[in-house]
Amino acid sequence: MEIVYYIIFIAYSLILIYILLYNLIQLELLVTYRKHKTQPQAIEKCQDRLVSSDLPLVTVQLPMYNEKYVAERLIDNICALHYPKEKLEIQVLDDSTDETLEISRRKVKEYRQKGFDIHLVPRKNRTGFKAGALQHGLRTAHGELIAIFDADFLPEPDFLQKTIPCFNNKNVGVVQTRWEHLNQNHSLITEVQAFQLNVHFTIEQSARCQADYMLQFNGTAGIWRKSTIEDAGGWQADTLTEDLDLSYRAQLRGWKILYREDIGAPAELPAEIFSYKSQQFRWMKGGAETARKLMPVIWHSNLPFWKKVHASAHLTASTIFLLIFSMAVLSVPMIWAINGLGIDMGYYLIFIIGVIAITFTFYQANVGNAYNQTKISYPRKIWRFLVLFPAFMALSMGLSLHNSLAVIQGYRGKKSPFIRTPKISLKNNVYSTSGYLNGQIDKGTMWEGFFCLYFIFGVIMGLLTQNYSMIVLHIFLATGFGLIFYYSLRSKISGY
Repeated sequence: MEIVYYIIFIAYSLILIYILLYNLIQLELLVTYRKHKTQPQAIEKCQDRLVSSDLPLVTVQLPMYNEKYVAERLIDNICALHYPKEKLEIQVLDDSTDETLEISRRKVKEYRQKGFDIHLVPRKNRTGFKAGALQHGLRTAHGELIAIFDADFLPEPDFLQKTIPCFNNKNVGVVQTRWEHLNQNHSLITEVQAFQLNVHFTIEQSARCQADYMLQFNGTAGIWRKSTIEDAGGWQADTLTEDLDLSYRAQLRGWKILYREDIGAPAELPAEIFSYKSQQFRWMKGGAETARKLMPVIWHSNLPFWKKVHASAHLTASTIFLLIFSMAVLSVPMIWAINGLGIDMGYYLIFIIGVIAITFTFYQANVGNAYNQTKISYPRKIWRFLVLFPAFMALSMGLSLHNSLAVIQGYRGKKSPFIRTPKISLKNNVYSTSGYLNGQIDKGTMWEGFFCLYFIFGVIMGLLTQNYSMIVLHIFLATGFGLIFYYSLRSKISGY
């Protein structure tokens, strides 16, 4: 039995070491971010004004599939952009199989009669999913620049005026803007999503841009040079994260992605648990697929060593969920391994450094940045952080099984269809989801319920054996899996 204890101890310790290293890389991005917040920016300064006599032709692509609740709103919003009609082309890339297609057709006809150069570009099949739709539209796009917006985004009217001047730098191939959240306060699920995304769209993206590390176009709320897309090999559908894939291929070709944290693009967060899960699954699996595809290319390139390290950490970021889940499962038998081997858990306090690093990162992104956009007092900001940070930690642990399965599929090369994130419309404070959700309880939900009980068992065994070193962790795990199970079960039963 002692050999089993040693195997559990070694595996558990190695996983914690990897998680610590990942958190230290996050800390390095935080230090870089704060450094550039207090010093002159190292990135290019974009001019504030466009010269009206020399405006580039811009094609706006709107990829959508069965978006009946938001299609009309999106098209109205894009046609309200402050940009000359003669310099603006709009492509509605609608692959829908429901009434969305008729909504798009009606809106396109309406705006064509108003003088807009807007076209409905449907396809007979969804070959390549979103990547296929974007590539299909690119063939007939006339714009020098290609702006892309998903169906749930509502860019401000001056979006193009603020972003297009950045292309005065001939090395810039992409301009990405910061996502803002229209429905952040709807529920705990949307609050936690915003809490996490704020880190990516402040600390991570800004620091990578400022340090000249590789970063990504986030699939929407950004603009590409058409020539950059073509030079990098175009949109490819061999991964579920076509945006991450093309971003890296473009940067390997020498193009620069410029991130503009100061320009926000409002959008709705998935407000229903299975919409959130489907988005997470696509992002996690697609990230693993892209890592599998491009990591060998990166390490055989002429990039500086530290840039390769950061690129690898970025591409393999989804792997952290597989490690968290493995650590979680091992943490229960670790109760007996600690007692059986007489392990001094005081040595494990070094891993608190990782928790501190992540705490400071989330504090900076939310209290130090995102919450400053709201008119709330500093004590309320702190209170909000103290509530959301443990909620985020618990829910992230609760999603670790779901996301781990996605990562494993991605690294194994198992192909699966692009599962869209259903967009839903808030009207009179009631979300409408009819027709986009199913009512069957899946195996994943049942396993999440099982692991909630598994970690409750861990808490009980810790108390019975008077080994309290794992109790806080097991409480977080039981809470996280319990919440995911509860939200999933509620959604399946009630339809929302």
